[in-house]
Amino acid sequence: MVGAFCAHYFLRRCFFIATQDMQINEEIRDPEVRLIDENGQQLGIMDVRDAQRLADERELDLVKVSQNVPPTCKLMDYSKYRYDMLKREKEQKRNQKIIEIKEIRLSATIDQHDMEVKAKQCDKFLRNGDKVKVSIRFRGRQITKGEMGEDVMESFFDMVSDVAVKERPPKQEGRNMFMVLAPKK
Repeated sequence: MVGAFCAHYFLRRCFFIATQDMQINEEIRDPEVRLIDENGQQLGIMDVRDAQRLADERELDLVKVSQNVPPTCKLMDYSKYRYDMLKREKEQKRNQKIIEIKEIRLSATIDQHDMEVKAKQCDKFLRNGDKVKVSIRFRGRQITKGEMGEDVMESFFDMVSDVAVKERPPKQEGRNMFMVLAPKK
């Protein structure tokens, strides 16, 4: 009966707690550890079995927090610590802003009104905080007129220059010319 209780206790302590990168309780194989109690007081260097016994008496977990010589271990409720860490990570993910890259395609022979419509759409994307990739695909003999594409890109940038900065200037790669715009801060 006692052996079954110990086995269950070991399983509860080591396997049901989601460990990521820290060694806890019986996973610590070092002969001696520097021990810090749950209040942050240093208890000194002691044998790992004595430290584990102390953790069991206080109904806490022995957690290896540093790999120094000797390694530093802390007495804590590891499941509560992991819960707080996961809660903090979720909060950080919720608060982060994901920047998307939107694409606007122009042509080398685009009309002025069409470019104004595209600039208005680009303005909306930039005000939402997204980056915009402006591209021109050259067709047929237009590829020999690269400066025509650069002129279109520059006039497009002039239309949105009040809310945009060039993150990447116009550059021709094969049949395409790209420019990346980012919102002004």
